[in-house]
Amino acid sequence: MKNFALIGVAGYVAPRHLKAIKETGNNLIAALDKSDSVGVLDSYFPDADFFVELERFDRHIEKLKRKENTCLDYLSICTPNYLHDSHIRFALRSGANAICEKPLVLNPWNLDVLEAIENESKGKINTILQLRLHPDIIALKEKVEREKKNEKYDVDLTYITSRGSWYQTSWKGEESKSGGIATNIGIHFFDMLLWIFGEVQECRVYLKEKDKMSGYLELEKARVRWYLSIDKNTLPKKNRELGQNIYRHMMVDGEEIEFSDGFTDLHTKSYEYILKGKGFDLLDAKPSVNLVYDIRNKERVNFGEKHFLL
Repeated sequence: MKNFALIGVAGYVAPRHLKAIKETGNNLIAALDKSDSVGVLDSYFPDADFFVELERFDRHIEKLKRKENTCLDYLSICTPNYLHDSHIRFALRSGANAICEKPLVLNPWNLDVLEAIENESKGKINTILQLRLHPDIIALKEKVEREKKNEKYDVDLTYITSRGSWYQTSWKGEESKSGGIATNIGIHFFDMLLWIFGEVQECRVYLKEKDKMSGYLELEKARVRWYLSIDKNTLPKKNRELGQNIYRHMMVDGEEIEFSDGFTDLHTKSYEYILKGKGFDLLDAKPSVNLVYDIRNKERVNFGEKHFLL
């Protein structure tokens, strides 16, 4: 049984991490969040110590190590995107391995510094790239590798996830803190595309608004038209009528790739891989971090390869 701590336990994604820690047979010894609305802990680790201040959390971890010979093995990080870099450093300074939600960092150059710190530490940095563990996505990657086409695949990727007015008021609505929607809701999909179809050769942004973005990617093996939105009015009519707030859609050469099922259930599998020493690391995270940074800083251009929703 490994000892875990979790920073950002009141956040949206934290329950998936709590569930993963529990289901892999490990123990949460401490949690931290500036919000004290953390009743979710009672469903998983009611005995975990809880703190609202990093200084007291830090002191507690140090006390456990020195006075009770209880070392922290892993620190799970579910905090706002702009804090990931700092909290990864905290994990390594504490002698623990880091398990960090996406995006690992907002700016590519931070990865180089983290790599240097990791090399000086006994801990390892892991990130959650759960789509690489989705059976249907693995099958698509194997198909692409098996077919070895001379021509590039044509890909349409759409992800719409309705968000209320709270989104823009929160840290997620501030690009300097979240990286914007291409980073905050899109990085898993961009990582998936790069993992399957290879490196970026060209990147264009056609639509660039706070609640929706669209663009085009030329990859080694694919031409990709992508669309991301948090505006409920962009959901297909059928989804709105059924009260469905999320729409995921990917077409590859006219064939639909269905990967909605199991999308939110892959954190436990991610933890299983990490605990076996097979987690995704800085090198795995780098291509998608570079890409979303590029998208964030691209000037919008006129429509070319138009996405089917535009």
